Amino acid sequence: MAETQLADVFVELSDTLVDDFDVIDFLHGLTKRCVELLSVSAAGLLLTDGRGTLQMVAASSEQTRLLELFQLQTEQGPCLDCFHTGTAVSVPDLQRAGRWPRFTAAATETGFAAVHALPMRLRTDIIGALNLFDTAPGALAPDKQRIGRAMADVATIGLLQQRAIRDRTALTQELQNTLHSRILIEQAKGVLAERLHIGMEDAFTALLTGARNRNQPLAVLAANIVSGSDETTPLR
Repeated sequence: MAETQLADVFVELSDTLVDDFDVIDFLHGLTKRCVELLSVSAAGLLLTDGRGTLQMVAASSEQTRLLELFQLQTEQGPCLDCFHTGTAVSVPDLQRAGRWPRFTAAATETGFAAVHALPMRLRTDIIGALNLFDTAPGALAPDKQRIGRAMADVATIGLLQQRAIRDRTALTQELQNTLHSRILIEQAKGVLAERLHIGMEDAFTALLTGARNRNQPLAVLAANIVSGSDETTPLR
């Protein structure tokens, strides 16, 4: 792993004080960077709504997004255990672990054989979990574990710092706003997928590209697409 590449990623993750900071784009970028740097097959990210309930906010692929949603719906899986305990949960072989039968079946069907969940926490505050998936059984190498945990820590600090929040009530409102934005984005993906006759993953890429090209927050563009006030196509 090139040291310069690693340094660039940490600079990117810590740069959250810019005026045009977009939290959804930031979190999606985090999952993509995890795949690139840690040589895992996919990554997903869950955040709490402030009342102890997790929500899916970012994933490196559409399959991962659906698996994360399934995990939340069934209320079982390593990522939920990681969040509730505040400690990392590493499962080198899901089939052999014999835990979370419904999640394991869904993960296996998706093509994943191993999962490693890392808490997003700052001292006693746990705001979510970063989840790494692999298609082959195997432990995550110690150096990659350290890098993964560091990325989760930097992202957590960046989110809290960007909001400049000291009390939990304000943090809850900010996280709820983020989750609402994610709902709009999912709806916009569906609109674009139908409009452009493409898959959901390509629709999200088109949405990201359109927002960046216009220097417009993802949630704003998504809201315009859902409301019908922006019918421009394609966005790529």
